[in-house]
Amino acid sequence: MGENKEYMTHPEELGCIHISEDVLASISAGAAAEVEGISGLMSLAAKKSNAKGVRLTVDDDGASIDLYVMIQYGYAIPEVAEKIQNAVSGAIESMTGFTVKAVNVHVGGVSFQ
Repeated sequence: MGENKEYMTHPEELGCIHISEDVLASISAGAAAEVEGISGLMSLAAKKSNAKGVRLTVDDDGASIDLYVMIQYGYAIPEVAEKIQNAVSGAIESMTGFTVKAVNVHVGGVSFQ
């Protein structure tokens, strides 16, 4: 596989499927960005993945995903956060078949635009 990359492995009958954590982070960012009320993802100072605002922790039991987001003014933060959690876990599980243990939403600010 590639250098310095972490992969999740999904064993299949004909062999294993290896999916990079960067792919999981991109799926997570894309799913979160489609949720109404999210203004954007925040930059992380020490990024583990290439996807802005996403940090992954992967083990044998599944993935835990931390998303750092900005919410648009006027939206209920708990409702938007729950929609983000559902969208991200649904996208990861349907696209990869991997289990999502947790989707933690960190609201770092409110956008007035």
